[in-house]
Amino acid sequence: MGTRTLPNLRSPLSSPTPPASSPLRNHRWRISPFPSSTRPSRPVRPIECAVRFRPCIDIHKGKVKQIVGSTLRDSTDDASLITNFESDKSPAEFASLYKQDGLTGGHVIMLGADAASQSAARQALRAYPGGLQVGGGINWENAMSYLEEGASHVIVTSYVFSDGQMDLERLKHLVHMIGKQRLILDLSCRKKVTYESYIWNIILNGKYAIVTDRWQKFSDMFLDEQTLEFLATYADEFLVHGVDVEGKRLGIDEELVALLGCHSLVCDTSSVHHVIIMFSIFIVGLCLENKTVCSLRSHQMH
Repeated sequence: MGTRTLPNLRSPLSSPTPPASSPLRNHRWRISPFPSSTRPSRPVRPIECAVRFRPCIDIHKGKVKQIVGSTLRDSTDDASLITNFESDKSPAEFASLYKQDGLTGGHVIMLGADAASQSAARQALRAYPGGLQVGGGINWENAMSYLEEGASHVIVTSYVFSDGQMDLERLKHLVHMIGKQRLILDLSCRKKVTYESYIWNIILNGKYAIVTDRWQKFSDMFLDEQTLEFLATYADEFLVHGVDVEGKRLGIDEELVALLGCHSLVCDTSSVHHVIIMFSIFIVGLCLENKTVCSLRSHQMH
């Protein structure tokens, strides 16, 4: 995938251009900003949106799976793991399919540090050189090797956090080593309720906090305009999972999508299981540019 520089967060949203071979190239929606009953008297320019589908290959113990991400643990005990789907196709087969269909910008995520998952991820990258991003256990020691195997970008989260705080020196070192244009920051987040006590009442203020270490640990960094503007200087893209709904077949986190749509062009990967839900993203997310399809991708092979 050709690298894409994060746009100015206050610039007008731009529409991505799918590859010429993609059947989605000419799929565009024109959305009137007002319902017919409340349409203003003077002409209003319609909002024009486009969507680019980004495929996803989740690898767990060498197999392609769609799981509830929040059930992952660091231990080898899989008793708590909830698996929605497991494919008999290899990651490399999925990668070849996405290459054939001209789908770029997808990602390969290793849901474990085991050798089988690492080997399967590298095989997928070789099957579609330049067409896939890779994440899961990426650090300064192995980032370059995955790029050399064919990854267009590496996706990083936990490595640039330490004890709940962002390690800016690690982030800068990684950017210096591989370049901002090859780095994606995973800003997956969960709602964190903070209690602000006053004399007579308690206000519950739910904010989205970035989570690390298999989404089990809250960081002290919240996903907001200030965070997005700051991190945009270090990354080519952001990848955001709505952890509270991801993999649970609960649709999208509309509040999160609206937040992202207001402040940045990002790739949000809350679970998508119906085209109607996809359409709601354009309205709630104000033409959010990229939507990664994880729950759909395994079933399309059959």
